Amino acid sequence: TSCGQVGSITNPKEPIDPDARKRARKNAEEGRGIIFGGNKRGGGTNYEFASSNPLWRASLDTLDFMVLATVDYAGGLIISDWYSDNNPNESIKITLRFLDNEVRVDAIKVLIHKKTCNNNNCQIKQIESDLAFDIRDKVLKKAALYVKTDREKTKSKKTKSVITDTEKF
Repeated sequence: TSCGQVGSITNPKEPIDPDARKRARKNAEEGRGIIFGGNKRGGGTNYEFASSNPLWRASLDTLDFMVLATVDYAGGLIISDWYSDNNPNESIKITLRFLDNEVRVDAIKVLIHKKTCNNNNCQIKQIESDLAFDIRDKVLKKAALYVKTDREKTKSKKTKSVITDTEKF
């Protein structure tokens, strides 16, 4: 559907907890993410690195012009440092919250804070801006491209593997 993968009435998707720390704790308890030493589930270790997540990679690529103050893959959070083009009295800080690993519109939340200073008296406000929409849109488009490229690479590797295996006989 055009609404994305939100589940159905008979099989709804589990709501996403907005608290990044709770999500990280839950992921660790379920054995998802990076695990060193052992696995509570008793099976093989599951290594899921940030470089394999297209949404995460696309976000870092989109914000590559900014200095990043916080990058927390386990908590699903990227926060930029204060950024200003030319006006030293105004700057913005961009926060990206990952609510899901799937590439879909409701998987990422973009918040923008604006700092305005007058005579060393600074005020910080969260603002609604087209910039938040533009950043989310750019991240999602880039992530979708990464997913497509990754699928093509995987498909290509499988094809080469099959060709190589049949040539041995």
